[in-house]
Amino acid sequence: MKRISFALLATTALALSACAPALQEAPIGSAVAPPTEWRTDLGVTAPIERDWWDAFGDPQLSVLVEKARSNNADLQVAAARVEEARATERGSRGYLLPSVGAGVEGGVRREVSPFGQAQTSVAAQPAFRASYEVDLFGKNAARIDAAEAGVAASAAGAEAARLSVSAATATGYITLLALDRRLSVLEETLAKRQEAVKFARDRAEVGYTSQLPLRQAEAEYQATAQLVPQLKAQIARQENALSVLTGELPGAITRGGTLEDLRRPPAPATLPSELLRRRPDVAAAEYRIAAADAKMRMARADFMPSIDLGAAAGLVLSDLLADPVGVWSLGGSILAPIFQGGKLQAQLDGATAQRDQAAWAYRSTVLNAFREVEDRMAVLANLQDQEAALEAQQLAVADALRHARNRYRAGYTPYIEQVDAQRALLGVELALIQVRADELTTVIGLYQAVGGSPES
Repeated sequence: MKRISFALLATTALALSACAPALQEAPIGSAVAPPTEWRTDLGVTAPIERDWWDAFGDPQLSVLVEKARSNNADLQVAAARVEEARATERGSRGYLLPSVGAGVEGGVRREVSPFGQAQTSVAAQPAFRASYEVDLFGKNAARIDAAEAGVAASAAGAEAARLSVSAATATGYITLLALDRRLSVLEETLAKRQEAVKFARDRAEVGYTSQLPLRQAEAEYQATAQLVPQLKAQIARQENALSVLTGELPGAITRGGTLEDLRRPPAPATLPSELLRRRPDVAAAEYRIAAADAKMRMARADFMPSIDLGAAAGLVLSDLLADPVGVWSLGGSILAPIFQGGKLQAQLDGATAQRDQAAWAYRSTVLNAFREVEDRMAVLANLQDQEAALEAQQLAVADALRHARNRYRAGYTPYIEQVDAQRALLGVELALIQVRADELTTVIGLYQAVGGSPES
């Protein structure tokens, strides 16, 4: 009769599980089809090397990047998150295994016997207990799937952080070299303007010219001089930022060369269809969808009945017993939810909404990945033309300055023409330095945008 009742209960529970709601598919619009080709053609490209930062030909740049990849605090945090996710995944596997425990109960008791006499007894009961939840509907398996996807997402996130720190370190070092070059140009300009001040003072002292050219020369000298301390402060701040990025206290940074010594490597070669496999942030977004899907299955499994099995065995030891008495028990239970006030449906709806959020976040990540590549390719394709135009302008302005200086010294034109030419030349030289630095940092940004080297 008990077997019939148990079978009837199991059949009823399985029938109730058939009423569980179905899982919803991910939003159709969240999928992204990659384009067949890039909008911008960069011409010559090359495969990405594992240590792509070595392609710039500066040993100090490579040292800084490697140091940052090893010591950066943010990367250590990302690595700790991966370990946390792995611990969660290991813990989730315990739900598929029996729970086993052992213990001892004991004490001293004084009581009245059936014959009305007081008696004291010492008793102990060591016991061994085991319980197991039958994962008939896959709830615990889904829990493990979610944890495994969480580990993969954390690992991909750590790789994205590593790529970001590598690119930031390389970009920061090139920016530092560009600031050094700007300081050198300012110091050269300052020396030339000091010569102009001396020339104007000599002419004013002998009465060949008025005080106006002298004051104009002095004003231009001071206008350039006040830029030098600003630039030195920028250099110090950039060195401090690079030091912290590499996990060190703020301090000076050793240079391996100059901005002109850096090589400009070819653009990294990749196809649009490869981008989704290369970008670690895209991989992390995809794993988050998988984790959200698994949590949806867990929420749906809460509608199903739970089946628990248990066993216990032990001994009863007492000074009132001649021999120990063995005790044991075997049992099981089936519990199916019937009415929960909408709580289970709300949990499933929430898990579904979280999965949809992850799906739309994935689409946003993919679209942003393609945008970043296209942006950097467009900038890189036009920077060379901009650099060529600036070089031509530099030659023209330098020639104009030479003519203005000669005409002023010959007394044909006022000093202001030479001042205008000096200002124009300084502006062009500083712009040319910036464009050359932008060209190198854009290549680094493109390395980052395409996901770096898959093995890095």
